[in-house]
Amino acid sequence: MSGRGWKEISRETCVDSPYLKVYREVVATPTRPEGIEWTVVRRKQAVVVAPRTPEGQFYLIRQERIAIRKVLWEFPAGQIDGVVDEASILESVHRELGEETGCETSDPLVPAGTFWSSAGFTDERAHLFLATNVRPRLSGSAPDEHEAILDCRTFSPDALRGMIAAGEIEDANTLSLFARLSVMSHI
Repeated sequence: MSGRGWKEISRETCVDSPYLKVYREVVATPTRPEGIEWTVVRRKQAVVVAPRTPEGQFYLIRQERIAIRKVLWEFPAGQIDGVVDEASILESVHRELGEETGCETSDPLVPAGTFWSSAGFTDERAHLFLATNVRPRLSGSAPDEHEAILDCRTFSPDALRGMIAAGEIEDANTLSLFARLSVMSHI
């Protein structure tokens, strides 16, 4: 726990898997010193990357999402394995870029901040990046065995704006990163 007035009173494990852990916690907060019970999902931190071609197009992947029973257009993303530091974050961005789009870049990645994916129930934090001058790599894509990536193609920034306005892009990672890049004048 971080911050003044926060203290974990108790924790019971409900689910323990390689991808997430679910706990029933009783936590004292600044306004509830006696504690409140909450169900919390603990997840690894993640990366999200907006791959931009030299022509200014962005790669999106179309991926099955089992939890919501939908197929979504998304920027590539994935969890960070091991200790979270600058090196592991950057390695994860390059890994996800290659695995999910079959692309690579030798340009420095442009950081676009972080965000909490759903602070009401999980501690998952996503690190956002722009990858510039992205080009297909010789080895192509190599999605993780648990992923079902159905398509990968490029879209102009205007096409992405239209897809967002029409509700075709619903993924929080993609919406957050596109918004950040917009205010940073990278789009």
